[in-house]
Amino acid sequence: MCGIVGFLARTPSLRNSLGTQVVPMLTCMGDRGPDSAGLAVFTEPLPEGSRKFSLFAPSRTYDWAALQQRFRDDLGTPFQFTAVENHARLTAEIEAKRVKGWLRERAPELHLLSVGRAIEMFKDEGHPREIADRLGFAQMTGTHAVGHTRMATESAVTPAHAHPFTAGEDFCLVHNGSLSNPYSVRRKLERLGVRFETDNDTEAACRFLEWRMREGDTLEQSIEKGFEELDGFYTLLMATADKLLLVRDAFACKPAVVAETDDYVAISSEFRALAHLPGIKDARLFEPVPEQIYSWPV
Repeated sequence: MCGIVGFLARTPSLRNSLGTQVVPMLTCMGDRGPDSAGLAVFTEPLPEGSRKFSLFAPSRTYDWAALQQRFRDDLGTPFQFTAVENHARLTAEIEAKRVKGWLRERAPELHLLSVGRAIEMFKDEGHPREIADRLGFAQMTGTHAVGHTRMATESAVTPAHAHPFTAGEDFCLVHNGSLSNPYSVRRKLERLGVRFETDNDTEAACRFLEWRMREGDTLEQSIEKGFEELDGFYTLLMATADKLLLVRDAFACKPAVVAETDDYVAISSEFRALAHLPGIKDARLFEPVPEQIYSWPV
């Protein structure tokens, strides 16, 4: 059992208070997933060519200053850097593959959580409330966010196995449910050169959809192909830099509820995670139907 949450702010005031809206949703769903949690936050995209790299360290006392010095000495690229305990964000006008290669050689102990012009990602072990407090989720601003609380049922409890999962740039996915054929999907993708980082079933869905998009499909077209390729029970909540998407499998046995107003779109596994939101009494509430793709632009 896991919990998913999503929030898309349609007004400047809610974008400035994105974290304030999302944290109660995430901590409420801690009852459904107390062992680990994660949050992907999207902001207005950086200029073309610039990227944000979200990094995770194995220790809360990691020497981020030494990492910055190595990056400066080796690459000589101007950059901005912020760190909170075991998470950091590096922003630079640089190709993603160059940074990925540098991390593999010079900082293999770090895990690259996400890359993109808009996305920033955080995930760790522990109760969602504790993670949100440590990393300052309530102070975060942005256009939309996707979060997940995990109760592990099929793979280890580690930050790498926590959701959201990401592939490519500015794309992430959270999942409530279980896939019955992740290894056949994985074998198919590995033969095509797609690399995996965990044995989590959700990663198979994430990388399948991102692979289809690299092949030229839209995300919606990729999901349509996913109906044929991905077997099992799932509610999938996805985000890109410019949209939020939700889909449930043909049986729709994993819960989801949507609240929509002129000011926001909010999604959760249970309504109680939405009860604090402004104007919720007047929101359009509905349960998504099976195998229908719901998409909201930023």
